Amino acid sequence: MKKSIVVFAILLMSVVTFAQKFAFVDMDYILGKMPQYTEAQKQLDKIAEGWQKDVESKMKGVDDMYKQFQAEQVLMTDPMKQQKIKEIEGKEKEVKDFQKAKFGPNGELFKKREELVKPIQDKIYNEIQKYALAKSFDFIFDRSNGATMLYSAEKYNKSEDILQALGVTGK
Repeated sequence: MKKSIVVFAILLMSVVTFAQKFAFVDMDYILGKMPQYTEAQKQLDKIAEGWQKDVESKMKGVDDMYKQFQAEQVLMTDPMKQQKIKEIEGKEKEVKDFQKAKFGPNGELFKKREELVKPIQDKIYNEIQKYALAKSFDFIFDRSNGATMLYSAEKYNKSEDILQALGVTGK
């Protein structure tokens, strides 16, 4: 009997020492409730809408050039046709370059989003970290976009152990 009580106590202590505290937040919900974020989104939408109208207008110009070419090509010589096709392709490339410069991965919209939204996100992440430390959470996840880890206690970072196992020196 005494043996089973000791085993039970050891098992109970091991469960307690290995217990980890997890939590989750919904970043979409949090951001949606923040007036600064809503205002930033409105600004970004307005900017994007203006640039999209510019793209559409420029593409209409390319389409008009192509329609005019189709109507007039029977009267053109081959060199004239080639020249006109080059002009149309050049204009189309200009529009695509403009679109990429505005909406591409490193475009102006991306940079503007970083300028307006990143400070808000940083503020939230800092609060999450402070909350996790104050409440002794080991991990906090974002449930809005899959399982993104927003906070983890450093004691669970096993990167150095893996590097050592691979024979690579980390620090």
